[in-house]
Amino acid sequence: MTPEALMQLAIDAAQAGIASGQSPFGCAIAVGDRVLACERNAVLETVDITAHAEINAIRTACRNRGDIFLSGAIVATTCEPCPMCMAALHWARVDTVYYGASIADATGGGFNELTLSAADVVRLGKSPVRLVSGILAEDCRRLFDLWKQTPGTKAY
Repeated sequence: MTPEALMQLAIDAAQAGIASGQSPFGCAIAVGDRVLACERNAVLETVDITAHAEINAIRTACRNRGDIFLSGAIVATTCEPCPMCMAALHWARVDTVYYGASIADATGGGFNELTLSAADVVRLGKSPVRLVSGILAEDCRRLFDLWKQTPGTKAY
């Protein structure tokens, strides 16, 4: 599966989340052509501040693989992972994380982001996870606009 095809699944998940009142984040995980997970942010509906799209996708992918490690997996996430999510992706031992929008884009979208980049988490933590930015970036940034136009949305 190409990073772009996987990212489109993540974008679709984010759009479904927006439609159900959630924030504009999606994540998909695959090994080869097998999609292990495609999830969205569910913080508000679960009343769980850790229910970010990446965390939800890691949980689903691990269950579907029957293993806590996701070696060989690629991840597409609509926004640069926050420090919590980047650490979880490291601990899950994914190979590569592709992302679209940046932390700065999320901050501009009204979210209370830490300004510690995923690249800094990887570098400071000496993680072997490879990061690739800018995959379908404009489509991912548009999710923030769609979310802002949706009645009843709430940043956190």
